[in-house]
Amino acid sequence: MNSSEIRNKFLNFFKSKKHKIVSSSPIVCKNDPSLMFVNAGMVAFKDYFLGNKKPTQLRITNTQKCLRVSGKHNDLEEVGHDTYHHTFFEMLGNWSFGDYFKEESIQWAWELLTEVYKIPAEDLYVTVYKGSEEDNLSIDKETYEIWSNIISKDKIILCGKKDNFWEMGSHGPCGPCSEIHVDLRDKIEKSKVNAAELVNKDNPKVIELWNLVFIQYERKSDGVLINLPKKHIDTGMGLERLSMVLQGVSSNYDTDIFTGVIKEIEKISNSKYGDNEQKDISMRVIADHLRAVCFSIADGQLPSNNGAGYVIRRILRRAVRYAYSFLEIKKPFLGNLSEILIKKMSSDFEELVTNKQLIKSIIREEELSFLRTLDQGLVMLNSLTSKSKDKIIKGEKAFELYDTFGFPFDLTKIIAKEKGFKVDKNGFELELEKQRNRSKNAGESFVGDWIVISKKNHNSKFIGYDFLEAEISILKYRKIDSKKEGISYQLIFDQTPFYAEAGGQIGDKGKINLKDGKFINITDTLKEGSLVLHITKELPEFSSPKFIVSVDKLFRHAVECNHTATHLLNLSLRSILGNHIQQKGSRVSDKSFRFDFSHFEKIEKTTLDKIEIDINNLIDKEIGLEVQTNVSTEEAFKMGAIGIFGEKYGDKVRTIKFDESYELCVGTHVNNSKELWRFKIINETAIASGIRRIEAITNYSLKDYYNHRLKEFDSINNLLNNPVDVVETIKNLKNQSNKLKKNIELLENQRISTLKNQIEGKLENISGITKYIGIVDIDPKQIRNLIFSIVKGYTDILILMICHSNDIVNCSCYISKNIIDKTGITSKILFDPVIKKIDGKGGGQDFYSTYSFVGSRPNEILDLCKKSISKLF
Repeated sequence: MNSSEIRNKFLNFFKSKKHKIVSSSPIVCKNDPSLMFVNAGMVAFKDYFLGNKKPTQLRITNTQKCLRVSGKHNDLEEVGHDTYHHTFFEMLGNWSFGDYFKEESIQWAWELLTEVYKIPAEDLYVTVYKGSEEDNLSIDKETYEIWSNIISKDKIILCGKKDNFWEMGSHGPCGPCSEIHVDLRDKIEKSKVNAAELVNKDNPKVIELWNLVFIQYERKSDGVLINLPKKHIDTGMGLERLSMVLQGVSSNYDTDIFTGVIKEIEKISNSKYGDNEQKDISMRVIADHLRAVCFSIADGQLPSNNGAGYVIRRILRRAVRYAYSFLEIKKPFLGNLSEILIKKMSSDFEELVTNKQLIKSIIREEELSFLRTLDQGLVMLNSLTSKSKDKIIKGEKAFELYDTFGFPFDLTKIIAKEKGFKVDKNGFELELEKQRNRSKNAGESFVGDWIVISKKNHNSKFIGYDFLEAEISILKYRKIDSKKEGISYQLIFDQTPFYAEAGGQIGDKGKINLKDGKFINITDTLKEGSLVLHITKELPEFSSPKFIVSVDKLFRHAVECNHTATHLLNLSLRSILGNHIQQKGSRVSDKSFRFDFSHFEKIEKTTLDKIEIDINNLIDKEIGLEVQTNVSTEEAFKMGAIGIFGEKYGDKVRTIKFDESYELCVGTHVNNSKELWRFKIINETAIASGIRRIEAITNYSLKDYYNHRLKEFDSINNLLNNPVDVVETIKNLKNQSNKLKKNIELLENQRISTLKNQIEGKLENISGITKYIGIVDIDPKQIRNLIFSIVKGYTDILILMICHSNDIVNCSCYISKNIIDKTGITSKILFDPVIKKIDGKGGGQDFYSTYSFVGSRPNEILDLCKKSISKLF
C-alpha cells in the first residue's frame, strides 16, 4: 500500500463516518501571531476550539501539511541523524466540534487501524491520562472504561501530564489525550519484554502511532481549569510513520514518500544509500529538507533574512551544506531534484505543480548564493578549530559566521560537533541580542486576559462594505503592554465597519465617539483568527452600553484607490507580459502599494510606460465595480476568477470585477475606476529569483507627488534664470560639467600614478605576504583606485590605507583571495576589533572594505589596525 493509498483510505474512512474532507491549510500561518508555521493538524481549527468562530461543519477530516523545527523530538539538528525526525510532515486527522466525543473517536480509531489498515490488534497498546494533583484532576475514567471494552487492561498504560494532557499554550482549550502505540519488534524481542513497559520510553520499535485529544477544559491565565460548554475531538497521526508501519520497513526514509528522491541523490552523488553512515545522514537531511522548502515556497513563503523566511533559508542551507561536505556535490542541484518530489506529490498537492518553475528557480538562486560564501565560511571555521585549545568556538565568532557568511547557529553547531567542538550558545545569543537592540527590533509584550463585557457571540460582524459609521457594543477587551509601543488595548465589537488588515490591505483607522464631542482614536484594525481587533491607547467608560464608531473616510478611500489599482495592475501585467504572471503578494496602504508577481526578467522602462498608459486608459474608461458574494469557489475559478498565491479559500468566496479584471478578494475598493484619478509606477525591482515587485501610487499621493515635482521644476527654472528652453540649457550645462570632470579625472590619475610609485617602493614582504600599511594624502573617493592599481600581479598581498578629510578618517583594506582562502581572514574580520574600540560605519566584501570614523585621529586608527593585523597574521 503506497502512501497515497494510505492517505486516501484515511480520508475516505472518515468520509463514511459523515466527516467532510477539507484541503490542507497553507503551511505558513496567517492571522496567528503565536505561530510562523502550521505545526499540527488542529492549527487551522483553533478558532473553533476557542469559540471565536462557528464551524460550518461539525465533523471534518484532512491531511495537514506541518512544519516543525523546534520543540519535543523536533530539533532541526537531529533531522537526518535518525530515521524518524522530520521538519515537514503530513498529519492525518479527524475533528469533532461539539458533536461526537470519546466513545466514537476511540471506536473509529480502532476500526480503522485493525479492520481497514489490518494492523494486528495484539501489537497495539494505548495510554490513558492518570490525572494530576496539580490540576486537581483524577484519572480519565471514561476513556479507561471505553478502552477496557476493546482491549485487555494490561495493554492500557496510565501516563501523566507530560505525555497525556494536551494544551494549546499557556492558556486556552486543553484536555486529556489517549495515544495508540504499536509494537514493531520481532517475536524474540516481544517474548523478552512486555511492550507495555516500553511505551513512551523512546524505544524505536515501540512507537506512538495516533494521538486522540479530548478537548474538554479551558485553562485560564491563572492556571485554573474550567469545563468547556462544548467538547471537541482533535486527533493526529503522522502519514510518514503510518506508512512505515504499513509498508513493513524499518525507517520512515525507506517508505515510498522518500525513496524516489533518495535514489536520485544516489545518482547525483555517485553514492549508495546504506553503504556509509555519514552519507546516509546527508541523504536523509536532503530528502527531508527538500519537502519543507518546496511546500513552503508553494504556499507563499520565500526564503529571507527574517521570520518564517529565515527558517526556510536555514533549512535549505543545511541541506546544501550536507551535500557539499559529505556528498561532494559542489553545484546547485536541489532545484532539479525538486522535480522528483513534485511528480510524486502532484496528485495530492496541486500547488506544487502550479508553482513548479518558481520553486525550482528560487531554490537554485538560494543554492548559488550560499555556495558563494560556504567555502569561505568553512575555511574560517576550520581556522577557528585549528587554533582553539579548549575545543570551544566563541559566541562572537559563531555570530560572525552567521552575520558574514550566512551560517545559521545550528549549522555552525553541527560542523563543530563533527570536529569534537562545542559552540558558546550564550555568547552567540548575546551578540545576536546586541544586533537586535542596535536595529531596534526588540519588542516583547505582555498580553492580558480577555475582559468580557457582554456574553454575546464574540464574532464581529463586518459591515464595512456598506457603512463607515455604526452603533456598536463592546463585547470584550484586553490590555497589551509592549516594550516598543507601550500600553494599548484590543477591543472586540459586536459589529464593525472597520476593515481588519487582510489580503495585503492594511487595517482601517478611525474613532470611538464619546459624549461632548470627545473621542478615542482607533489607530489600527487587525485580525487574530476570526477576531477583529480594534487598537486604541485608552478605554471608554463602559457605563454606556452603546457607542458610535466611525472609520476615517479619507484614509479608507486612499487605501481603496490603491487596492483597486492592484487589480488593474494584475490585469495589465497579464495582458502585456503574459498569462504566466501570478500575484505573489501585496501591501496596500493609504500612501502607496507594492505588488509582487512572478516574472523572470527585469521589465524595461518602455514596457513600464506601456503598463502605466494601459492602466490610466482603464481609469479613463470609468469602469464600475461589480461585486458578487457567497459565490461557490469552484464556480468562481471556472468563470476565470484569479486567486492569490498561498491563500486557502473556503467553499464560498467574494469576487471583484473591473472590466476584464476578475479576482477573489475580501478587500475594499472604489465604486468606479475614475476615483483613482491617475496611476504612476515609482519603482520596479527584483525581490527574489523569479519574483518582481512594482511600487506605485494613485490619487492623493500622486497629486502630492506631482505638486512636489512642479515645485522642483520651478526651483530649477529659477536657478537657470528662467530660460526659454530649460531642457536645452541643462544639456549644455551637463556637457560643460562632463568636460570639467574629464580634466579633473586626468589630474587625479596623474596623482594616483605618482602615489602608486611611491608606495610600491615601500612594500614589505613579511612571512610570504606583501604588505603596506600607512596614511596617504589622497581624496577618499580615489583610495579604491589607488589600492587596486597596486595589487595587480600579487597573489598574497594586504594593503591598508588611511586618509582623512575634514573631521572624517577613512580606512580601506584589501586582502587577496589567496590569503582569505588560506586563513579565512577577511577585511571585515580585520576591522572588527577596530570598530569595537571606536565606533565606525562601513562595510564591503571579504577582499575589500572601507570604514569611516568621525572625530578620530588618523594615527589612532592606524595603531589599532596595526594591532589587529599583528594578532591575525
